[in-house]
Amino acid sequence: MVPPPPGEESQTVVLPPGWQSYLSPQGRRYYVNTTTNETTWERPSSSPGIPASPGPHRSSLPPTVNGYHASGTPAHPPETAHMSLRKSTVDSQNLGSSSPSKKQSKENTITINCVTFPHPDTMPEQQLLKPTEWSYCDYFWADKKDPQGNGTVAGFELLLQKQLKGKQMQKEMSEFIRERIKIEEEYAKNLAKLSQNSLAAQEEGSLGEAWAQVKKSLADEAEVHLKFSAKLHSEVEKPLMNFRENFKKDMKKCDHHIADLRKQLASRYAAVEKARKALTERQRDLEMKTQQLEIKLSNKTEEDIKKARRKSTQAGDDLMRCVDLYNQAQSKWFEEMVTTTLELERLEVERVEMIRQHLCQYTQLRHETDMFNQSTVEPVDQLLRKVDPAKDRELWVREHKTGNIRPVDMEI
Repeated sequence: MVPPPPGEESQTVVLPPGWQSYLSPQGRRYYVNTTTNETTWERPSSSPGIPASPGPHRSSLPPTVNGYHASGTPAHPPETAHMSLRKSTVDSQNLGSSSPSKKQSKENTITINCVTFPHPDTMPEQQLLKPTEWSYCDYFWADKKDPQGNGTVAGFELLLQKQLKGKQMQKEMSEFIRERIKIEEEYAKNLAKLSQNSLAAQEEGSLGEAWAQVKKSLADEAEVHLKFSAKLHSEVEKPLMNFRENFKKDMKKCDHHIADLRKQLASRYAAVEKARKALTERQRDLEMKTQQLEIKLSNKTEEDIKKARRKSTQAGDDLMRCVDLYNQAQSKWFEEMVTTTLELERLEVERVEMIRQHLCQYTQLRHETDMFNQSTVEPVDQLLRKVDPAKDRELWVREHKTGNIRPVDMEI
């Protein structure tokens, strides 16, 4: 909207109480009511607080950004410029808004390691993404102090450490089963060796048969344990060892990806801080030149003010751009964090379920081994029930008898 050109007038013209006049970058004079913050192109009348021409042009000036109009002109008179500068500096610290013009009290947010969070004392509790599930995606956004007091650990790092620890536990379980297999193999070897021992090999009769079956059962049991050890290797140890062979590499890639996003976020935050400082300096420079204009009017001073306004406006635009880039980086980090933490959660459930299934397989093999071991001693039990000392004696006597005539007394 282009307002009708006002008549040129000197700043020395007395204005009604509460009004101040300024020049826009285009050289047009406008007026600001310091009490109501009303702006108008028309010179206010002698009645305090009421402009000469009401209505249409009062809102024709652009909105303010960090205490300045978008055109670069101050939204407040020089008397309150310092107060406005401080307020705008505090307001622009809110990185949660898409631009500095969306003002939110600094007390509503808190920035920790370049990440902006709602302030716990002023903001209501946020809605969980997965209520009642204690999901990773809800509880690992902030950093945690290192127990050793050497700094902080990012929440995502804790999740990665848990994943890597799980992988280590899985490896140690596999090593444990390997030791169990060695014991089984050694036991089977010893049983087979013992079954070939010749001790008590000359026992005869039904007891001798039972004793021979005892030694044979050892050989059978040795074979059972060898099969058990072989199944332990193929069905328990090997799957535990080979599950996610490239897991550490995948976790490292994941860690680097999230770390890169955090680095980008930190870089964007540093750019915001730099842009905020630059805006503060430009505002201070404009304030100083405006005060000089109040003291002494000169074309050179007005030209300097125009330049200062343009620089202040540019600094405000730069800050808005930096805040937008920061928010984009934080949004990207947020999205990747949610996606990645949910994936880590899924991987952990999958790992636990895999281990549970293979341990169940171990117990199943163990039960089968016990059953087969029992079957090896059943023939022994059967033969032991058939042991008959009388029958053995008869057989032995028949085979080894020397005569059935008993000696008699000698006659004289």
